[in-house]
Amino acid sequence: MLEYSTTEYYDNDSYYGYPELCNKSSNLKFRLWFMPTFFSIICFLGLSGNLLVILTFFYFKRLKTMTDVYLLNLAFADLLFALSLPFWGANAMADWKLGLFMCKAMHVIYKVSFYSSMLLLSCISVDRYFAITKALSAYRYRSKATFMSKLSSAIVWFLACIFSAPEIAYTTVSNDTCSSYSNSSYQLRVNIQTGQIMLGFVLPFLVMIFCYSTIVQTLCQGRSFERNRAIKVIFVVVAVFLFCQVPYNLVLFLSTLDVAWGGSKDCAYDNGLLFATDVTQCVAFLRCCLNPFVYAFIGVKFRKDLLRLLMDCGCVSPKLFSQLSNGRRKSLAPTDTETTTTFSP
Repeated sequence: MLEYSTTEYYDNDSYYGYPELCNKSSNLKFRLWFMPTFFSIICFLGLSGNLLVILTFFYFKRLKTMTDVYLLNLAFADLLFALSLPFWGANAMADWKLGLFMCKAMHVIYKVSFYSSMLLLSCISVDRYFAITKALSAYRYRSKATFMSKLSSAIVWFLACIFSAPEIAYTTVSNDTCSSYSNSSYQLRVNIQTGQIMLGFVLPFLVMIFCYSTIVQTLCQGRSFERNRAIKVIFVVVAVFLFCQVPYNLVLFLSTLDVAWGGSKDCAYDNGLLFATDVTQCVAFLRCCLNPFVYAFIGVKFRKDLLRLLMDCGCVSPKLFSQLSNGRRKSLAPTDTETTTTFSP
C-alpha cells in the first residue's frame, strides 16, 4: 500500500514572499467517505466470493490439478486481504488505537497477500502455458503435478513473507496514524516502492504476456468453439489484471519519483497525487473480489460444483440446478470436458 504523510508543508514561493501552508483538508474529507465505502464493498464481495471458492474445493475435495491448487491458494490470499480491509477503513477514518503490533500485522497481511496473489497469478499462467502449448510433456508428468503445485505454492508464500519483511521493520504509529516508512529515509522508500513495482507488477505482467500470447498463438492453429471461448477468457484475464494494476502502479511510480526528487513543492500536484492514490488503490483492491469470478467461476466443472453446493445447502432448488446445468451443457460444444480449467487460463 502506498503511504503518504497528511501533514502540510510550506510553499516558499507564496504571495508576498511569506510561506503558505499547502491545504490537504479536501483530500482528508474525501478519504473519510470514499475509502470506508469502497473498503466495505470490496470486503463483502471478497469474503463472499473467496469463501465460496474455498468451500467448493473442500466440499468436493477437488485438488486434482495444478491450477486447482493455485486457485485454492489464491482464494486464501484474497480472503486474507479482505479480512484486513476493516482495519484499513478504521485507519482512514479515525486515530489508530490498536497499538503497534496490530499496525504492523495489518501492513504485513496486506503485503503477504499482495505478493502471494501476484506470484500465484504468474504460476497459473505458467501452468496453462505448459498444459496447452506443451500438452504431451504436461501429460507425461501429470502424476507429479499436484506435488509440484503444492511445493511451488509453499515457495510462493515463503517468498511473499520475505518480500514483506520491510513492513515489520519500518511500520510505525506516527501522529495517531498507522503508516509504513513515515520515519524512513527517502532513499529507503524509493528502494522499497521500486521493488514493489518490479515484483508486484512488472514480473507478473511479463510472465502473463509471454504465457498467454503463446497460448493464443497455439489456440489459433485450431478451429473450434472451444478455441474461440478460451481466447476470449484469456483476454478477460489480461484486461482485468491491467484494469486493476496499471493505474495504481503508474501512480506508485509517480510517487516514487516524487520521493526520489525530494518531494513536490506544487500544492495542486501534491493534492492531485493523493487523490489519484486513493482512487487507484481502491481499484487495485478490487482484485480480491474479481479473482474468484475470473479464475474459478468461469470454469465449467467448478461452476457446476458451485451450483451443486448451493443446492445441497438449500440455496438453489433441484429444478433450477437442473435447468442451469442442462442449459449450460447445451450451449457448449460436444468437446467440452468436465475439467476445472478447460477454458480457464
